[in-house]
Amino acid sequence: MTNDGPRILIIEAVFYPDIAESLRTGAMAALEEADARVERIWVPGVLEIPAALAMAVEAGKRFEPAAYDGFVLLGCVIRGETSHYDIVANDSARAVMDLAVGHRLALGNGILTVENAQQAHARAAIDGRDKGGFAARAALAMIGVRRSLQGDNR
Repeated sequence: MTNDGPRILIIEAVFYPDIAESLRTGAMAALEEADARVERIWVPGVLEIPAALAMAVEAGKRFEPAAYDGFVLLGCVIRGETSHYDIVANDSARAVMDLAVGHRLALGNGILTVENAQQAHARAAIDGRDKGGFAARAALAMIGVRRSLQGDNR
C-alpha cells in the first residue's frame, strides 16, 4: 500500500538544539496525524534556512510532480546585545517570503523570533504554544489552498 499523503520537507535550524527539538516534535506530531511523508534536513542557523529552501526548490524541479508538496521551516532567533538579531530575523524572513511567493510554495514558517530563551521554550513546547505544530498545519493548509485553486480535490 502506498502513502498518498503530502510530501513535506522540514528544514530546521539547530543553533538552539533544545528549542529545535521541541519545534520538531510538534511539527512531526501534526504531520504524522496528516499521514504526511516527511524528510528532514538541518542547517546551522536561521540565516541558512533560505539558502537550503532555495536549494530544495531547485533540486525539486527535476521531478514531476515536484519533489515536495510543502515545506516546514523551524528555527529560533533570540535577541542578544547586538543588532545581529535584527539582521538574522529580518533578512531570513524577507528571503523566505520572496522564495515562497516567487515559487508559489506551500510553506509553514515556524521560525521563532523572541526576546529570550524563556519565550522560545514557551512557544516551541508541544504543551505550550506548539509553534512547530502550527507551522506544519500551516504548510498542510497551504497545500490545500494550492490544490483547491488548481481544481485538485485530494
